[in-house]
Amino acid sequence: MSTTPISGETNVSTVSVSMIFQRLKATNWYEFVIEGLIRLAGVSTIFIVGLIFLFLLREGLPAFLDIPLRQLFGPRWYPIEGRFGIWPLMVGSFIVTVGAVIIAVPLGLTTAIYLGEIAPPWQREILKPFIEVLSGIPSIVLGFLGWVALAPLVQRLGAPTGLTAFTGSLLLAYMSLPTIISISEDALYAVPKEYRDAALAIGATQWQTIWRVVLPAARSGLVIAVMLGIGRAIGETMAVMMVTGNAANIPPLGPGMLFQPVRTMTATIAAEMGEVAKGSLHYNTLFGIGIILFLITLAINSIAGRLVGAQSSRRRGGQL
Repeated sequence: MSTTPISGETNVSTVSVSMIFQRLKATNWYEFVIEGLIRLAGVSTIFIVGLIFLFLLREGLPAFLDIPLRQLFGPRWYPIEGRFGIWPLMVGSFIVTVGAVIIAVPLGLTTAIYLGEIAPPWQREILKPFIEVLSGIPSIVLGFLGWVALAPLVQRLGAPTGLTAFTGSLLLAYMSLPTIISISEDALYAVPKEYRDAALAIGATQWQTIWRVVLPAARSGLVIAVMLGIGRAIGETMAVMMVTGNAANIPPLGPGMLFQPVRTMTATIAAEMGEVAKGSLHYNTLFGIGIILFLITLAINSIAGRLVGAQSSRRRGGQL
């Protein structure tokens, strides 16, 4: 009886098996296993994120279908009366996040520059672990400290209450600093020492070397650090819910806008999800807010990826 394959499937499988055995002979078996596990972890991550998004769509899409968009993005959030306008929540999240970024990014980058380029080694060995430990403090503890200690200080500045958007921005800036500082310092450390030596050899000062050589070379890492800091600020829930006043209104434009109580999207989900009936319009709207947060985070990551990709392309093109 002939054993000649009658289809291309047997040939493909035979070739695949032979390629696997050749790979195992060419490399150590444990390297092959580790590579397979890494690939599996990467694919699993994408698969899990996709499942999360599909679950959000299943639970939150009815809100976009059953509520007119003008009402859904309206200025009034009062579920008891059937008003599900999420615009005040988006404005509150925007104000608190932008305030935190304005405070945290300059402070975080300058601290990273000091640690990576100016501080002596003994200071770096002390400060770097201390900053990283700060990121491990639970957010609920920071929220309680902000409510007890930070809110009264803000109220003394002239605010009608200490639970304001400015208080939330200060707390989020503090929570974002360890991420920005740690990743930025690692990016600066990764710049080859030859770049600094070459700049100093042609007469550049230390500051000129940092500004014109080190920072441009570490730009992609610095962008990632800033974006992760922004993501940290957007995704925070408990601490923000405790110190921003939880008032679902739109603050009037003006200098006092930061000193008004607000409510963020994440705080709304945390505060109301346990009180709603599954399948209700209120329940679906909360998941709709989750979809918006997911898309915002995806947009931030996409922007960071494009900026890093553009920087890599310029480097491959021969530019620093």
